[in-house]
Amino acid sequence: MVTPDGEARPDTRVVLVDDQELVRSGLRRILRRRDGFDIVAECGDGAELPAALDAAVDGVDVVVMDLRMRDVDGITATRELSGRDGAPPVLVLTTFDDDEMLSGALRAGAAGFLLKDSSADDLIRAVRAVAAGDSWLDPAVTGRVLLSYRQSAEPVLGGDGHEVLTARELEVLCAMAAGQSNGEIAARLFISELTVKSHVGRIFTKLELRDRPAAIVYAYDHGLVRPAV
Repeated sequence: MVTPDGEARPDTRVVLVDDQELVRSGLRRILRRRDGFDIVAECGDGAELPAALDAAVDGVDVVVMDLRMRDVDGITATRELSGRDGAPPVLVLTTFDDDEMLSGALRAGAAGFLLKDSSADDLIRAVRAVAAGDSWLDPAVTGRVLLSYRQSAEPVLGGDGHEVLTARELEVLCAMAAGQSNGEIAARLFISELTVKSHVGRIFTKLELRDRPAAIVYAYDHGLVRPAV
């Protein structure tokens, strides 16, 4: 694919993990090479994912993962993947708006989730966002899923309040919680993406947060944003 400035943009390398061939075929038709995607492997079960990642010579940018599979489900596969060095981020894609399963996927380390009845454009945006290191939480169920996520026995929040953040870091946190990508935050605040990434890293450190979904939960719990439930 060619960017507006005429430079070639590298393909986003994707692994599809879904036990239904018909679903994988539909995803292939949406995530086309001419739009900047390269489907480097397909798996019919989570058990096949490690071998697929090992066989990807040029690496993998994002894994699109179904939740319900016969042998190794999406939550288990995501949890096992998160323990690998340099593991690609996971976007969970499911037909079920099961709040507990989706929050379980976030706890396992998924970078986001999208319902399968979402539009093709939303799928493309979600895959690109997660591959770029951002998160993607389907707005149709975000409020309920985060409510389930925060009720987990696993601690989500750090010991300090958000008063430890600078004004700019607080702006970045609120923008993340509103679903904006690093690129969108950079454009909104008139700063570089590298600067945004630095702010995000400091937010994680200061608030003792594990990842972007946990930061979003923090913002919801502290009234910085208010989701529709």
